[in-house]
Amino acid sequence: MITTPSSILIVDSEPSSRSALADCLMDRGYNVATIPPGEEARALLGRQRFDIMLAEVGDDGESGIELLQAAKAADPDLAVIMMAAYGSIQNAVTCMKRGAHDYLLKPIKPDTLCGRLQEILTLQVYPRQSAYIGTPYRSEDRFESMIAQSGAMQRVFEMIQDVAPMDTTILITGETGTGKELAAKAIHSNSSRGNGPFVAVNCGAIPENLMESELFGYQKGAFTSAAETKKGQLELAHGGTLFLDEIGEISSRMQVNLLRVLENGLFYRVGGTQPQEVDFRVIAATNRDLVAAVANGSFREDLYYRLNVISLGMPPLRERKEDIPLLAEHFLLRYVRETGKGAVKISRGAMDEMMLHEWPGNVRELRNAIERAVVICKSDRIRPEELPFYHPVCVETEFSGSLRQMEIAHITRVLNANDWNMTRGARILGIDRSTLYHKVKRYQIKKPD
Repeated sequence: MITTPSSILIVDSEPSSRSALADCLMDRGYNVATIPPGEEARALLGRQRFDIMLAEVGDDGESGIELLQAAKAADPDLAVIMMAAYGSIQNAVTCMKRGAHDYLLKPIKPDTLCGRLQEILTLQVYPRQSAYIGTPYRSEDRFESMIAQSGAMQRVFEMIQDVAPMDTTILITGETGTGKELAAKAIHSNSSRGNGPFVAVNCGAIPENLMESELFGYQKGAFTSAAETKKGQLELAHGGTLFLDEIGEISSRMQVNLLRVLENGLFYRVGGTQPQEVDFRVIAATNRDLVAAVANGSFREDLYYRLNVISLGMPPLRERKEDIPLLAEHFLLRYVRETGKGAVKISRGAMDEMMLHEWPGNVRELRNAIERAVVICKSDRIRPEELPFYHPVCVETEFSGSLRQMEIAHITRVLNANDWNMTRGARILGIDRSTLYHKVKRYQIKKPD
């Protein structure tokens, strides 16, 4: 549970009313700011974040509704309670449609108000904070260029520290974008070869007819365009680490040549007659199932076992979603600096979307999503619609029956379509999450088994 006091903003034209409310709430442990309606209130909402705003509707209703709209524009996740000196059904309906959480009549009883505040905090604010903030950022959440607090990645960090001092060949497996090269660099940096070169070769990006000369180099005159002798990647990695990414993509012929180098540390340049001796550590990586490739004959079994002395698996992002907030914040700061934009934050709605997304492209997809959002963001807050994978769900249907039956059917349909995620369901329905919880309980809507 979050221990920091919740922040409340009171916007009211009467100083005595502001003061009385503030004293009441501060006595109960809340952090409270007060301000009269107007431009200063709007400016404050633009530069400071609050959990809840208590705002006066006003005699004509219009000024309060305008403030409500400005507040929700500044922070769509801000919970707003509107306060009125006298009741107006039209004003109440308008406020609720514009995003207000509640509509209360003055004078407001302290116990009633605190009950409403606690309901909002319990059902709306605290769950988001707990889900997304987690434990405070710790030094152990960063290992070299990798950032993570999940148990799965902490185990990866521990294994890297264990195997780095050894000079053993390592095979890193994992989906595209999971950070296999970052892991390889971390192993290299923490090894006895850390001061030597780290040479990365993307085996899937080099055409087969160029692979041999790329890896082994060539002698002057070996072919028409060989005007001078050139060292290959194997020689360049001497004394350091050779990282062979997408190792499953190399041809059968190159598999034989590579196996020979791994076994005796000798190779010949293309067109050369003198053997070249090299000393480097090999780290290979693949997103393919090499066991299946060995079974179907597309990858040599002896090479597989020569590479897979130690196996390191990189978990996909969808299996360690607790790392998303840390990574998102890291990339946000990076691209804000690079683009020269002012302070930009990620809205709670956008974070909700990121936590729900399955991330088929893993950390690389997250990095690209944040970069895109920072570039196209036109305010100081990244919103859900600025994420490339955001697709609002629209539910339309014809229905004949009572209003109650239609509402039950619509809520049930939206929740079922979104795996009963209350945050997303509430956003699609256009209501607060606490309101949705209340309706589910009131109508006794059940989640299907």
